[in-house]
Amino acid sequence: MRRTVLAVVLMLSVGLMSPLMAKNKGTSKDMRDAHAIYIGWVDMSADDYRKQGYSSREQYQAVLDGANIGFQKDLQSRLSGRTVNAAKKSSDTDAAGNDVYIKFSDAYYDRGYRLHVAVHFIDVKTNAEIGSIPLTRHGAHLCGFEGCLNKELEEVSKEISEQFGAK
Repeated sequence: MRRTVLAVVLMLSVGLMSPLMAKNKGTSKDMRDAHAIYIGWVDMSADDYRKQGYSSREQYQAVLDGANIGFQKDLQSRLSGRTVNAAKKSSDTDAAGNDVYIKFSDAYYDRGYRLHVAVHFIDVKTNAEIGSIPLTRHGAHLCGFEGCLNKELEEVSKEISEQFGAK
């Protein structure tokens, strides 16, 4: 019993350290002056529906779409005072008219209900990457797939908003 409790505490500690360490690796450019921001789509493969316990690709895609929309709304509220536009689906990448495009790559969800995602900040005028949050694993929640995905996207939202000087 003691070993089990110790193992759980150790795993949770290690799981929580990863996001905290990633916060120290911010972007190099100050983006507090960005007024128009475009939020891309956190695109994950719906082909993983069986691995995540869903009976159909469509059912799993609906969960992923709902999580993206909730994530975008959360990030929009954190970046209040700015014009924030968001992709409506994974193929939406037209960020014209914005200062910064927040692009996501390498997004996947593992069997331990941990989200892995890299965030890139793109200057829309030059199409150059001006900063990033490296591929980071978010996790260590006690929840089901949908609940964990929403919690982990909330963590990503917090990290992004900090890059723009929001608290």
